[in-house]
Amino acid sequence: MKLARKFALLAGLSLLPACSTIGAGDYGYSSYALVEVRPRAVGDGSLTVTPPRPYNRHRSILWQDVGDVEDWTQNGPYLDGISFVSGLKSGRYLVRQSKRADQQVPKFRSDMTPPEIAAMLESLYRVRGGAVEFRTLSLQPRPFLGTNGFQLDYEHLDSDECGARAGRSAPSSTASFT
Repeated sequence: MKLARKFALLAGLSLLPACSTIGAGDYGYSSYALVEVRPRAVGDGSLTVTPPRPYNRHRSILWQDVGDVEDWTQNGPYLDGISFVSGLKSGRYLVRQSKRADQQVPKFRSDMTPPEIAAMLESLYRVRGGAVEFRTLSLQPRPFLGTNGFQLDYEHLDSDECGARAGRSAPSSTASFT
């Protein structure tokens, strides 16, 4: 009888972390941490952003191979999200991949044009994100942190076919818009 009580107590205690804030913040074992409305360095620390409302930082799903990435969500990573990729060096891949893989995401180059970066992001969604359809809605110049940048609006349909998902990317580019 005592053994059964001890086991029940241990089983009950093991459920408590799921109902508590243990692991919240910048430490612990939670997959999520609160991002408050205040300036915050993201990625490799070279970019500071101020969110308009609270977000949740979560462990990366798509970007697990890139160290200088930070992912935020409000309602869960499968419903919405923002990814900050910073400090990606020229000649590096966005994701780790086998050189023998049939499908490859191209290497990033610092002199890539906006259409080349858009094509690289499309290949990322198709090769690693499972997109079966990807459609560019618009690609236009946009200032970004005082430099030349662009805005890519797109839709993608993933292999789960839960309906088209909309996306927007607004990277900086040292190359001119063509």
